[in-house]
Amino acid sequence: MFTGASQFALVGVVGAGGGISAGALAAGLLGSRNALYGLRLSTLLDVRGWRRVVASQFVIDETTAMAIARDDPELSRYAFWVTGVALFVFWNTGTLIGALATQAISDPKVFGLDAAPPAAFLALLAPRLRAREPLAIALAAAVIAIAVLPFVPAGVPLLIVALLVALFGWVRK
Repeated sequence: MFTGASQFALVGVVGAGGGISAGALAAGLLGSRNALYGLRLSTLLDVRGWRRVVASQFVIDETTAMAIARDDPELSRYAFWVTGVALFVFWNTGTLIGALATQAISDPKVFGLDAAPPAAFLALLAPRLRAREPLAIALAAAVIAIAVLPFVPAGVPLLIVALLVALFGWVRK
């Protein structure tokens, strides 16, 4: 699957000793948000036919963030496609290099690479946290995840927070 958060969730849960089903559930739940992104982007991108199938493969956090950050629809479409193609090429190239070099680097944490995905996610999230409500929701989610962390299996804090945030959004509407 071409969605980093889902890949990291699966590997993270299984690597921390969680079961494959908990990892797959976390990955699937994280990946399901892309369907919501797709709803938002469908009118913005206005693609049909085979281009719609291709565009659906690029509906991820980064392309959505870049597309909706633009006021001009043409610039939004351009940002979506450029970001999608660039990330697809570089992500898969990096994955291939990582798979081939796995024996050469005994501990990737020495290079601080484990901090890159959360840092990238925070960079995408930061512009959305300017208002009080999104900031409060993000902080509450972090507190809840940290609070339940010692008591539940790996990956479950993420599922709990996702469920609570979804419930909050449903009740609020």
